Amino acid sequence: MKQEQLIALCQRHNALLLESDDERISIAVPGDAPADLLAALRFATQKRIDIVCRTPEEMEKQRQRLSAPHLSVVPQDSATATAFLDHTLQQALTLRASDIHFEPGESDFRIRLRVDGVLHSLPPVSPSMANTLVARLKVLGNLDIAERRLPQDGQFTVTLGGKAISFRIATLPCRYGEKVVLRLLHQVSQALDLTQLGMLPQQLAQFQAALSKPQGLLLVTGPTGSGKTVTLYSALQSRNRVEVNICSVEDPIEIPLAGLNQTQINPRAGLSFQSVLRALLRQDPDIVMVGEIRDGETAEIAIKASQTGHLVLSTLHTNSTSETLTRIQQMGVAPWMLASALSLVVAQRLVRKLCPHCRSKTPGDTLIPTSLWPRPLPLWQSTGCDQCYHGFYGRVALFEVLPVNKALRHAIAAGDAASDIQRKARQAGMTTLFESGCLAVEQGLTTQEELLRVLGMPHAD
Repeated sequence: MKQEQLIALCQRHNALLLESDDERISIAVPGDAPADLLAALRFATQKRIDIVCRTPEEMEKQRQRLSAPHLSVVPQDSATATAFLDHTLQQALTLRASDIHFEPGESDFRIRLRVDGVLHSLPPVSPSMANTLVARLKVLGNLDIAERRLPQDGQFTVTLGGKAISFRIATLPCRYGEKVVLRLLHQVSQALDLTQLGMLPQQLAQFQAALSKPQGLLLVTGPTGSGKTVTLYSALQSRNRVEVNICSVEDPIEIPLAGLNQTQINPRAGLSFQSVLRALLRQDPDIVMVGEIRDGETAEIAIKASQTGHLVLSTLHTNSTSETLTRIQQMGVAPWMLASALSLVVAQRLVRKLCPHCRSKTPGDTLIPTSLWPRPLPLWQSTGCDQCYHGFYGRVALFEVLPVNKALRHAIAAGDAASDIQRKARQAGMTTLFESGCLAVEQGLTTQEELLRVLGMPHAD
């Protein structure tokens, strides 16, 4: 964060910036320091914060002493939108953000970064720069600058720190202007290796067994930002050999992989998931990856492909493995057709990972219904250190893997409810998402509070 932005941030909280170097920041406050100011400074700078408490009279004298020209706040309008945007993108990259939100308000233009699944605010931008920033983002994404009434989406690549970084851009008309969300692509901090995903040994064995089959439908499900992309690409990488023809249709191509034939859809040119998928089936594929099943037509084509000697992998936005079956049937796919094609369903979530440098176990434990978890869960705390932000660093994946055996295939064909299918799967030994989360809490990877934030408390039987 630039010196001018630090000063402006402190001024909005009635604080004064005294000193700032590479390791620490010193601020003066009247009374107790506002918690939101400290959180914003730690997040934006990743430095140690030293606080000096002053009386209102001392604060006023300090302001007069610091009113020298070299400490005056430079209006954001004086800087170019290009330079400000480059700085924001670089900051997002440094802080490991997955998304950047540009949100218009009545009196300011808010910028927020999603780090480890949680949004954090940056200093707001003046409304006079907002339109210029949005226009600049649209130019980068090759969008229509004049179109402000309809949503638009695109993709662009910029060079930051000597590296080419790709972003997915999506705009949405709002009350006070256009909201823009950027998704950082190609930010895969781990190797595309199935063994590194974090699955339990039994889950990994079931996933690998389904991947080794010559045909069938494999679905990876979860909400946006749950890690489906990494799981899917890790699965493809495990089968990526010279004797295997792997084709994909995606929107967009998030991780380019050598050895894969990747096609990006282009609705404006008539390239939809359906049209590309039909064309792929004439390309002699062994494995087909569909970025997302969004409608009944795409689902039916994918299922028919899996019934005719192809291994098909795709994603779906659902809450659990059993609810995936209901969702596909709601798209108009016949239960018998789904039952004959489906091999395995994976549901996953990402929870923030406790910092190993400052985590500690607190005395006592907590009880939850024994139908959900049979043992008391330990209590963990992490106050934050120089290695992390607010006690968490990175995220860990939780999985629920549902292999479709003969009994479940009959249940799906018969149109059984999702709850009945889940009960039969648990009787067969399936570990639910919540149970995977409880194991992570026992291992000290995350906290019970974080688990409940992401999954909520399931209904006890």
